[in-house]
Amino acid sequence: KLEYRKFYKERFDPTQFQDCIIQGLTETGTDLEAVAKFLDASGAKLDYRRYAETLFDILVAGGMLAPGGTLADDMTRTDVCVFAAQEDLETMQAFAQVFNKLIRRYKYLEKGFEDEVKKLLLFLKGFSESERNKLAMLTGILLANGTLNASILNSLYNENLVKEGVSAAFAVKLFKSWINEKDINAVAVSLRKVNMDNRLMELFPANKQSVEHFSKYFTEAGLKELSEYVRNQQTIGARKELQKELQEQMSRGDPFKDIILYVKEEMKKNNISEQTVIAIIWSSVMSTVEWNKKEELVAEQAIKHLKQYSPLLAAFTTQGQSELTLLLKIQEYCYDNIHFMKAFQKIVVLFYKAEVLSEEPILKWYKDAHLAKGKSVFLEQMKKFVEWLKNAEEESESEAEEGD
Repeated sequence: KLEYRKFYKERFDPTQFQDCIIQGLTETGTDLEAVAKFLDASGAKLDYRRYAETLFDILVAGGMLAPGGTLADDMTRTDVCVFAAQEDLETMQAFAQVFNKLIRRYKYLEKGFEDEVKKLLLFLKGFSESERNKLAMLTGILLANGTLNASILNSLYNENLVKEGVSAAFAVKLFKSWINEKDINAVAVSLRKVNMDNRLMELFPANKQSVEHFSKYFTEAGLKELSEYVRNQQTIGARKELQKELQEQMSRGDPFKDIILYVKEEMKKNNISEQTVIAIIWSSVMSTVEWNKKEELVAEQAIKHLKQYSPLLAAFTTQGQSELTLLLKIQEYCYDNIHFMKAFQKIVVLFYKAEVLSEEPILKWYKDAHLAKGKSVFLEQMKKFVEWLKNAEEESESEAEEGD
């Protein structure tokens, strides 16, 4: 009976469990290969399922953690743990292997480990700077090899951690080791999967949630790739927003002067170039219409529609580069929508007359800046008009000379 009670106590009492693990770790010492083997074997005898939290507390902090992240005073502890290890990437990679092997062997620990890491992140203020650094490196490596899911980063958005700058400092170390294991594209994919790709700014308090602040902070910390990634995300978001709003304004029939004012403000606010804007306006203008499926009718319909919108387009082709961007977009559109193939030249001529496009970009497009898509068809269509443009240009040059 006594034996049974002892066995029962061992199985269902975390202190007993802790003693067994710590004793084993003391025997293996810091040889992490031996540690992994010991943990593998102990899983058959000890109740990992019930004591997952205790197990992970010991492996990370050396003993059971009290709420807030301090080690319980009266508990035995071990130095064979992440927090007592050396603060370098190589050591953390070796520790990551220990967790990896353990969780691969006992699949049911996956969820417990994820909960543990979320808890540890909430306890960050209870740890020393060096302990936080080690935990950040380890977390980055485990995110890179897929042992952890990026959703654990949610814990870093805790208001107190953010306010005191703990979250941002932790994120620096974490992303450095994550990008070091993989690259920024792999990181982006993981973040996107759990809808975190647009939330990184929340690592800072509300009054500092700007691309400028984020970029400066992470670039100075040596994470230029992450800064650029966030900048791109913001721009993509702003572009989508702009396109959506534009289409709504057009379908409501808002006056062009209001639309132009709105677009110019957005360009300034989100640092969007005129080339990007002209492409957005073109696709918005083209998507507001149900196009006729008959080739002979669609050109007429397009000219009528585009004539109406040319003042809007003209407002955003103040640079040669923007005009060229628009030409390429028209070429692409006419190629992708087969019944527009014959309308290309008519659209370009209309825009030339409406002063949306000027000679130089048209000639440049014709000479060497066109796309490969349907180029023989479009160059053939444009041949006569381009010859006329060249002659007109020569004539105006010789008139100017005579005038001199």
